[in-house]
Amino acid sequence: MTDIHTLERLLRRLRLSRIASEWHSHEKRALAEGWTPSRYLLSLCSEEASHRETERLRRYIKEARLPVGKSVGDYDFKQVPELNAAQIRQLSETTDWVDASENVLLFGASGLGKSHLAAAIVEGVVNQGYRARFYSAGELLQELRKARSLLRLNEVLLKLDRYRVIVIDDLGYVKRDNAETGVLFELIAHRYERGSLIITSNHPFSTWGSIFVDETMAVAAADRLIHHCYLFEIQGESYRKKTSNAVAKKPSK
Repeated sequence: MTDIHTLERLLRRLRLSRIASEWHSHEKRALAEGWTPSRYLLSLCSEEASHRETERLRRYIKEARLPVGKSVGDYDFKQVPELNAAQIRQLSETTDWVDASENVLLFGASGLGKSHLAAAIVEGVVNQGYRARFYSAGELLQELRKARSLLRLNEVLLKLDRYRVIVIDDLGYVKRDNAETGVLFELIAHRYERGSLIITSNHPFSTWGSIFVDETMAVAAADRLIHHCYLFEIQGESYRKKTSNAVAKKPSK
């Protein structure tokens, strides 16, 4: 076996896949430009590090399961002039709030883009190297209910800690029963000052009694969420309704 074959096998065993595929082209350039051995090694290591970072971000975006086409740039802030667009952009471009385990709460009627904004903020956070996960409220609570029935709820909550940010989308559609609101409270209590939540809901805190069976639990959940949070109450006419009206008004040919 030649030295080249041995080298390539060792690089792959060491999981230096980018160096294994690029070392020869870098070697040619190093010889042509008279690089020192240390510069050649630096070039290879930089290539490997850059490749790993790109792959890591790709994995994070995939596991976040974000809805497609929901970036900050795609949101029409002109339709909701009272919304603090600068603060939304700041949340998507910075991670101080994630490091502080602060929450983002987006309240408003259906069709105002709450899910869009939640996904846009998370996309920005993930692109800065943080793991996150976008859940519909029904999907997440069903998963937690199943875990509780198997006596594995605490284990699942700990596994969710891998995500620095968790989105609970459309919380207003949660069933008002002890099983769902119980695991929802467990999640909120577990994440308190441990990890960030982004929650969208068409129910403001004043009506959370319609979500939680127990009023004391509703107050305790709200208290934990708002202790460290950015609260947005979005007002206006539904985008979907506006689009539907615009289509209806088009003259027929």
